[in-house]
Amino acid sequence: MIFQTPILALLLVSLLASLVAVWSGWFGLRVLARWNLASGSRAQLQMERLTELVSTLFRFVMLAELVSLLLFVFNADRMASLFVGAMCAVGTLNVNPYGFPALYAKIAVFFAAAVWLMLDRADRMGRDFPLTRVKYAALVGIAPLVVLSAGLELTYFLNLRTDVITSCCSKLFTPVNPNLAAELSGLSPGAALWLLGGSGAAVALAGAGALIWRRGAQVFALAGAVLFGVAIAAIISVVSSYIYEHPNHHCPFCILKPEYGYYGYALYGPLFAGTALALSAGVLQGFARVPSLTGVLPALIRRQIWLSLGAFALFGVAVIWAIVRSQLILFG
Repeated sequence: MIFQTPILALLLVSLLASLVAVWSGWFGLRVLARWNLASGSRAQLQMERLTELVSTLFRFVMLAELVSLLLFVFNADRMASLFVGAMCAVGTLNVNPYGFPALYAKIAVFFAAAVWLMLDRADRMGRDFPLTRVKYAALVGIAPLVVLSAGLELTYFLNLRTDVITSCCSKLFTPVNPNLAAELSGLSPGAALWLLGGSGAAVALAGAGALIWRRGAQVFALAGAVLFGVAIAAIISVVSSYIYEHPNHHCPFCILKPEYGYYGYALYGPLFAGTALALSAGVLQGFARVPSLTGVLPALIRRQIWLSLGAFALFGVAVIWAIVRSQLILFG
């Protein structure tokens, strides 16, 4: 099973990402210990040339990690037919204990990669590369996460067995089970929608405030992170039911299947993009007063906030359309 093309592609990306991350992390430690742009020593000049190579390689690896999350989920859903009891990605990820941890690790890498890419972009906008130490400190922190994600992914794929009877989403996302998924699926539809609407309004207000007063991007980032968590809960508890037109079907993965028009991608795509942009804007706000970035970074932060608000708005439209077009009636 491990020799299937999507699995080999995922493992190849993870292997390359791990190798580049380890090498880049080791080089990052050297940068943190010895970087001195004012020095004209031979060691400093060699380090400056290497930073361009390392940053370029790590940038491509982070971009690949962004795409690999989508491929990982798509492949998990595609393989559901190979396992007894599996109906969607939930069953595939439940085949062994490493499936969901691998998914969570890849999500963490996704957001870490998005923030690092924005740090790298901001650093390149300054004439003196003012965020070099910052982005390499972040790189040193991200490298173990990349390696952990690759290890979990490899362990998951190596332990896939088609003779194992797995659990389908109807058993996991049901209020009678004592787990987090059951708690989310048992959340009141009305409360979930009110929380989602309130979180969306908070994000809109925080974003408007950050754009008008040109500060407060950290508040916007926090609001975006909260909205992400609330949105996932709302998708499980109520939005997915509208898509399925069934009050007891709460799976957040089946909405990615073709029989539901791949509607899940219309929800998750803008949600993940909006959250990543919000987090990046919040991180960059901390460096808005760096002398060489004062003329360019505020504009980049505002653009990210606008794009984030646009992505969240698309998510909101997708939620509203799922409810409006559905034949399911949960209220009234």
